[in-house]
Amino acid sequence: MSSLDGWTIALVLLIAYGAIVLALYRLGRIGPDRVLSLFGPALMIKTRQGRGALERLGRFRRFWSVAGDVGIALAAIAMVTIVIVLVLDAIIAVQIPASAAPSPQMALGIPGINPIIPVGYGLVALVVGVVLHELAHGVIARSQDIGVKSLGILWFVVPIGAFVEQDDEDMTKASRRRRDRVAAGGVLANFVLTVLFFALLASLVSTSVQPNADGVGIAYVVPGTPAANASFAPGDIITAVNGTPTTTNAALFSVLSQSKANETVLVSYYSASAHAPLTRSVTLAPLAAYTNNSADAGKGFLGISLSYLTPAQLKTELTSPASSTDGPLIGVTKWVVLPLAGVEPVAGTTTSYYHLSGPLAGADPGAFWIAANVLYWLAWMNLLLGMSNALPLFPLDGGLLFRDFTASIVTRVRRGWDEKALDRFSGRAAAAASVAVLFLLLWQFVAPRL
Repeated sequence: MSSLDGWTIALVLLIAYGAIVLALYRLGRIGPDRVLSLFGPALMIKTRQGRGALERLGRFRRFWSVAGDVGIALAAIAMVTIVIVLVLDAIIAVQIPASAAPSPQMALGIPGINPIIPVGYGLVALVVGVVLHELAHGVIARSQDIGVKSLGILWFVVPIGAFVEQDDEDMTKASRRRRDRVAAGGVLANFVLTVLFFALLASLVSTSVQPNADGVGIAYVVPGTPAANASFAPGDIITAVNGTPTTTNAALFSVLSQSKANETVLVSYYSASAHAPLTRSVTLAPLAAYTNNSADAGKGFLGISLSYLTPAQLKTELTSPASSTDGPLIGVTKWVVLPLAGVEPVAGTTTSYYHLSGPLAGADPGAFWIAANVLYWLAWMNLLLGMSNALPLFPLDGGLLFRDFTASIVTRVRRGWDEKALDRFSGRAAAAASVAVLFLLLWQFVAPRL
């Protein structure tokens, strides 16, 4: 389906949704005190069912108070981190051409619209993340003696979300500390879920997945090239050229850069189709014949494209990115951008680089990788939700937290201010922060196109 068809379907769904909401409103079925009400453009479907469960869980006041304090600290760290990232993105945005600018769809973390988030895995992960995020708000609210008016579903065409509606009067009367515990509870839940699902994924992959060989994975073979003539195929792993190990993409590029046109080389590789290691003699073609660049005259050309990461590197990224040879920061960054690199979800050619071992040696590889992908996207989407909700932007949790952080700082500097002056200043500061964040978000899409 083309992108135009996708946007046409989205527009039709949006118009139909608007018509249904308008009809319900005119019939009197939508209102603040009814089961159906509006939160901006989203339809809230409320229920009082489930409040008893929140009460029972919220009884452990000391535990949830400590958890809320941890959430406040994590939200503050996430807030600073995400703002720094946005500033760096804004600087990079003025240095890249329009062709390299991100598409507007990338600004939306909605599966199916954002091109890197798959619909199936993304929707499952988003619903789980949003529901547990909201439930955490409700549980911590009750532990802080803040009422919960209702729970329910938040629906705006797609995706379906959830909400826990706190009592506004109780939130206003509560101390900043108690109020912030509630606001940070959702961010805390998402970060805890990120760690939990990542740990499950790491355990599953580390105990059950083995690369077929230690080498570089072939992602694509150019038709009519020496590689195609030698029957190389996507899913094969090249382990050596003329006896020189090729355990990284850079190692293979180094060997091939020293080769000459019409030179015959010995390529050792693991064949995914034969399920065995093989060695073939391959006569390299002239590179200039494919690049039309005189600087490539005399250089040899094999005719393959490699996977972004080697099979061993991809396994490391899925199990222990902090132990990456490039360092923990780069390793974690690579884990986050695996979807951009086209290697997550792990499917198709990529799964051919591996075999299952250990307790799951006899399991169906297709089912195994579906389960592994679900865990990855559960971790990934919860990380996205936690970081995005920490933004100092209303109506996100980070907006309320930023306002209270500002008020707490000002009370130490301006001791003579009364509560009204403090609220007025912190509210204006939060509004200014919201405008600044919106500008930074939009700038990375607009600046390259100016």
